[in-house]
Amino acid sequence: MPFSRLAAATTPTAHLGLGLAAVGRPGYINLGREHDLPAERTVEALRARTHELLDAAYAQGVRYFDAARSYGRSEEFLADWLTARPGLDDIVVGSKWGYTYTAGWTTDAEKHEVKDHSLQTYERQRAETDALLGDRLDLYQIHSVTPDSPALTDKDLHARLAEAAAQGLTIGFSTSGPAQADAIRAALAVTVDGEPLFRTVQSTYNALETSAGPALAEAHDAGLTVIVKEGMANGRLADPYAPDALKAVAAETSLGCDAVALALILRRPWAGVVLSGAATTVQLASNLHAAVVDLDEDQLERLSSLVEEPGAYWARRGQLPWH
Repeated sequence: MPFSRLAAATTPTAHLGLGLAAVGRPGYINLGREHDLPAERTVEALRARTHELLDAAYAQGVRYFDAARSYGRSEEFLADWLTARPGLDDIVVGSKWGYTYTAGWTTDAEKHEVKDHSLQTYERQRAETDALLGDRLDLYQIHSVTPDSPALTDKDLHARLAEAAAQGLTIGFSTSGPAQADAIRAALAVTVDGEPLFRTVQSTYNALETSAGPALAEAHDAGLTVIVKEGMANGRLADPYAPDALKAVAAETSLGCDAVALALILRRPWAGVVLSGAATTVQLASNLHAAVVDLDEDQLERLSSLVEEPGAYWARRGQLPWH
């Protein structure tokens, strides 16, 4: 499994990854993003920003990089970066299929992405990903599985995914929504010829949304690598938007709210990789300080008061505007 490359890593930041959702396209829902990116968000401007972040991340010990077909040109930007650095053999590259990017490089599209977990979409997007990333792709994930996703019951799709796995590709899935735990448990039950299909799970987990925690622990115990996304709750846990309790703990640690928020996730014994969604190198450096944050029991208790009811959390996330 490609994540075994991270198991022997000695740098504290090796289990922090970089997700490219915020920089692969001009529009996204992260708070403060209008100040983080160039005013002119041309393809070349975001390509340059992505490469700057990838260089900084690698230099600081990050070894997992995460893209998706729906993240605009994220796969293309990552592929360009990898092509220029053919000697990098100690990294893990993941991408996702199941959403199609439909915004046409604008920030005000009526729909920015369209979800479809059919076998036909897998075949099309797998070919698109392969054309860009080729054999540099280690992990291919079904994007945002929910309990009602046909990807959980489509035997023909499972067979095709198992074929890809037999050829060396790791197969995983990501989850979204208030029923993440149900989706995770349903996916753990998917088998092909008696063998579990999925080897990784990527889920939203943060100081505000912890409902997937028990299911992620079960996935870890079943041998899956757990990747945590949206650890910053789309910017809600970063300055200046962070709640007062988080700001107080951050002040006590002399580090940023973002570092504390990510450190809280790193403490979970089931967390294999925790993603940074940084849009600037300054944000990235601050995020990576999570690896050295030490939280005491009193601080952990205060942070536990931030947890929201899952339905309310996801309803608020759904109302965030595309910047």
